[in-house]
Amino acid sequence: MALSNTAVPKYYGQFRDAVVRREIRVNKEVAMEMHRIDDLIENRGVYYDDEAINGFIAYCENELTLTDGSDLNLLDSFKLWAEQIFGWYYFVELSVYKPNPDGHGGRYVREKVKKRLVNKQYLIVARGAAKSMYGSCIQNFFLNVDTSTTHQITTAPTMKQAEEVMSPIRTAITRARGPLYKFLTEGSLQNTTGSKANRMKLASTKKGIENFLTGSLLEIRPMRIDKLQGLQLKVATVDEWLSGDIREDVVGAIEQGASKVDDYLIVAISSEGTVRNGSGDTIKMELMDILKGDYINPHVSIWWYKLDSIDEVNDPDMWQKANPNIGLTVKYETYQLDVERAEKAPAARNDILAKRFGLPMEGYTYYFTYEETLPHTKRDFWQAPCSMGADLSQGDDFCAFTFLFPLSNGAFGIKTRAYISELTLMKLPGAMRIKYDCFINEGSLIVMDGTVLDLMQVYEDLDNHITDCDYDVRSLGYDPYYAKEFITRWEAENSPFGVEKVPQGARTESVPLGELKKLSEERMLIFDEEMMTFCMGNCITLEDTNGNRKLLKKRYEAKIDCVSALMDAYVAYKLNRDAFE
Repeated sequence: MALSNTAVPKYYGQFRDAVVRREIRVNKEVAMEMHRIDDLIENRGVYYDDEAINGFIAYCENELTLTDGSDLNLLDSFKLWAEQIFGWYYFVELSVYKPNPDGHGGRYVREKVKKRLVNKQYLIVARGAAKSMYGSCIQNFFLNVDTSTTHQITTAPTMKQAEEVMSPIRTAITRARGPLYKFLTEGSLQNTTGSKANRMKLASTKKGIENFLTGSLLEIRPMRIDKLQGLQLKVATVDEWLSGDIREDVVGAIEQGASKVDDYLIVAISSEGTVRNGSGDTIKMELMDILKGDYINPHVSIWWYKLDSIDEVNDPDMWQKANPNIGLTVKYETYQLDVERAEKAPAARNDILAKRFGLPMEGYTYYFTYEETLPHTKRDFWQAPCSMGADLSQGDDFCAFTFLFPLSNGAFGIKTRAYISELTLMKLPGAMRIKYDCFINEGSLIVMDGTVLDLMQVYEDLDNHITDCDYDVRSLGYDPYYAKEFITRWEAENSPFGVEKVPQGARTESVPLGELKKLSEERMLIFDEEMMTFCMGNCITLEDTNGNRKLLKKRYEAKIDCVSALMDAYVAYKLNRDAFE
């Protein structure tokens, strides 16, 4: 078939018919992508060409192998995704240099040049959908079929993880299944002085995988901006960009370098992650704007598989929404075992919901489960006695105060107030900024002017807040780090009675953490603020061989200061219980 600006893509047409017949179930995001493809079919300025996609399928099925050496037969989902990359083209008018017939000199002429439409593809699909194999097929095709000299990279949170894209190519080289691979792997790599015809043309070397015919190279790079910037890349695959705690926009860094090359391609593949508010969430917000049509970008292809609702976890017919290859690359039994495990092991529940069903949940292997972090109905504690906890450990960034109100039924009311400098707020990435704006609107986060927090200004604002709310503060627990100035003034103005030092460490934290956990399990920590939900959702505890626990404060962006202040307040309350009777 020749180029057509009215044709329906072959594999998309089959997929759409199956969806209409209800043989394939799709979620809201995939349905939105289908509307975008329908718009491309209607667009007379964009052309469909089936030759490239048919060539890709023929190459993969005749030449490539799986990691274990068995023959590769492309899945229908692979054909659908690859058709988005190889199927669509448009024409641009460019100045092209034409040499004179006699070979001397030349001139620039205006010509229409055919260009591939899609430069970026985002693939968010559940664990076990053979995502890395798809990335491997794309890399392999460009390495051996593209006759230009290409630089290709694959990157993942760890170098060993990136090997998953490379290993099927190494297996294909070893097995040399098809005629092209037999030719490329003929000869010896050690033949450095004899005829070039007797040398291996495609080999796995210490650099990566090299094609000596074209001088092309496929290599692994670490997932760090400083290692990915400025590369003139033709093809890049980014694996598991949502799974790890990635705080840098690596896709953006790769694109900056790749845009120097004509018809570059970036394929970002991942399953859903459990780490919130990183650069991955910011990218997902942009993808959602594209799917909704708020931001028109036909150069991006988005296949985002997930369940539409948590209620669908119990319905095996709906699992296809999260994993289009279920029953082919992963068994239904595997999913069933994970569903049963999620019910029996609450700690693993959020990880399973994210990785198997594409439902991002907060707090995986975290101290507090998702249900324990849900806020209660709004409540005021006017004139109630309370214990206050202060965490000033990052005075240049975040100061947190938590008020703990002992209630008559053994429960505890909780109110928080945190302070942040204006500069820190301005530096936050998109997804995190939206979260912080929510805290500011509810009044639990106060933004102070300037670059660095002035503790005396914080003290005065907190003092006014306590007076306005009429809280009766009877004890104060504090972490001694960076707190001398604040505590000295507090003792001068409010007396040193009930002021308790709570140093950080497993020795002091283990018991109060265990008691707070029991209270949260019974829903006896009564809080109504999103700030507390956020901090509890971020809590990770380190446990030693004796079972002693302490809060992990390593991750700078994932704030847990309010929980740390709550623990200080609880310790001070226990040491001064007489004052509350």
